[in-house]
Amino acid sequence: MPDDLPRPGRRATLSAVARSILVSSGLVLAYYLLPMDAPLNGGTVTGLVLGLLAVTALFLGQVRAIARSPYPELRAVESLAIVLPVFVLLFATSYFLLERSSPGSFTEPLTRTDALYFTLTVVSTVGFGDITARTETARVMAMIQIVGGILLVGLAARVVVRAVEAGRRRRDAENK
Repeated sequence: MPDDLPRPGRRATLSAVARSILVSSGLVLAYYLLPMDAPLNGGTVTGLVLGLLAVTALFLGQVRAIARSPYPELRAVESLAIVLPVFVLLFATSYFLLERSSPGSFTEPLTRTDALYFTLTVVSTVGFGDITARTETARVMAMIQIVGGILLVGLAARVVVRAVEAGRRRRDAENK
């Protein structure tokens, strides 16, 4: 951490990093520990859609918080550390539940780790090819994730940058 950062800035940085690590770790821990016994059916598909809407609402709330924050850059990093894991874990859960309810939806059975791995290869566009979607439902879900990932990375990056700029302008106006 640079020594020229003022003490409140250091404290805010450490707090933002700690919150980001705690939230991300908590989300991954919940993914592995919460029971996932429900089959993928109309109710769980509705849950996926509601989850995607919740990610959108969470993102919009974070944009507002970035613009109002005294440290908009830190808040932007912290926001991404919340929104991205929620997005990834939402799809990992969906893939896991799909494989449990319709075995053979993927080229191999998915454990929670396999589902998370597949989700990360899709969102990162690496696509090793070792696990692939075999059924139409699995492919549609992967397409939705791809489009969502493109929107999240492209559109979100632009919106976050604008929110940081707005936060800086607001902060500079208050300091004059």
